[in-house]
Amino acid sequence: QGELVESGGGLVQAGGSLRLSCAASGFMFNIYAMGWFRQAPGKEREFVAAVTWNSDSTNVTDSVKGRFTISRDNAKKTMYLQMNNLKPEDTAVYYCAKYHIGSYYGPIDYWGQGTQVTVSS
Repeated sequence: QGELVESGGGLVQAGGSLRLSCAASGFMFNIYAMGWFRQAPGKEREFVAAVTWNSDSTNVTDSVKGRFTISRDNAKKTMYLQMNNLKPEDTAVYYCAKYHIGSYYGPIDYWGQGTQVTVSS
């Protein structure tokens, strides 16, 4: 069983930026798709973005398109989420996830512990 550790969350004003990181260990990071999800208070966890094993394809939910960018560095076993022009509605706990296969159309194997992002208006 591998491990995923998120970092980079914090408090930022609306219009600001943050970059989240997800450090992976204990599995072959470079052959699995990875993704970011988030959960706001009182809401269900929702998909944010995903990237294939070799970065040839990404998928980003409509509400963050043009503002968030997902990327990965297989040599560093790390995935990133660059978040620009943040809005108060982006406030949530952000979770890193490992997919079961190299494509993000498969199931999720496991999750990180989450990192809080709070955007003030």
